[in-house]
Amino acid sequence: MADLTMTRLHEIMVVLQSVSLVFYFIDYLNKDRHAHRIAVRLLSIVWLLQTVFLVLYIVETKRFPILSLFEGIYFYAWLIIILSLVLQIIFRLDLPAFFLNVIGFIFMTIHTFAPNQIEQSAVGDTLRSELLFIHITFALLAYVAFSLSFVFSTLYLILYRVLKKKKWTKQFSRLPSLKQAETGMTLSILVGVPLLFVSLVLGLEWAYVSLEVFSIADFKIVSSFFLLVMYIVVLVIKKRARFIGTNYAWVHIYAFLFVLINFLLGSQFSQFHLWY
Repeated sequence: MADLTMTRLHEIMVVLQSVSLVFYFIDYLNKDRHAHRIAVRLLSIVWLLQTVFLVLYIVETKRFPILSLFEGIYFYAWLIIILSLVLQIIFRLDLPAFFLNVIGFIFMTIHTFAPNQIEQSAVGDTLRSELLFIHITFALLAYVAFSLSFVFSTLYLILYRVLKKKKWTKQFSRLPSLKQAETGMTLSILVGVPLLFVSLVLGLEWAYVSLEVFSIADFKIVSSFFLLVMYIVVLVIKKRARFIGTNYAWVHIYAFLFVLINFLLGSQFSQFHLWY
């Protein structure tokens, strides 16, 4: 029972840290201080939980936990979070802190779902299945966010056409404004990108601990990373004001077509994604 409780708490820490990354990403690209405050609070909770576990582990083992790779990874992730919080709270260096958090999340995930830890745990099979569950859940949430960007882009094009032809009727009164639609497109992928990144990290970890053989060149893995890079490029170019108006809307529509291909057909060409 205690083993299962510890496992659950570590999973909660991973989820909280992944959600904080979503808000950090929104703040980084959109300069949203409210999102930044939420991210810092979530990360602070993760650090507090990590500290409690670290102290309890030291009390139980009566030594400092750095004598094995498994212990070292946990201590490293803990130090990363401390440094990140110091950079943000004291020195106001948000960008270095953001990238530190990405590194810390990766290592915290490795620690939580490490192969040796799973094999030694009495809830190893449960941990594997829950890792897969979290991976799929975050992937689906990312796809939902990208779907929302597609909806806003479609509404943008409809509204633009109506306004251009001056055929406004009361049926179109409930459409968002062009500005609202454009903002909706951007915010949707601001959420979708970090969710997809988290899903890919967890998916690779699951494959490593669960499969005897898997290739990083698997079609589903490659296409998912391509999808991630594609949306990041869209955000970067938008940030530099290269995409505006209808061009920006069409980019979202074309990108969503690739989302559908990756979601519906990617598994057909994968060696181990057998979700039909």
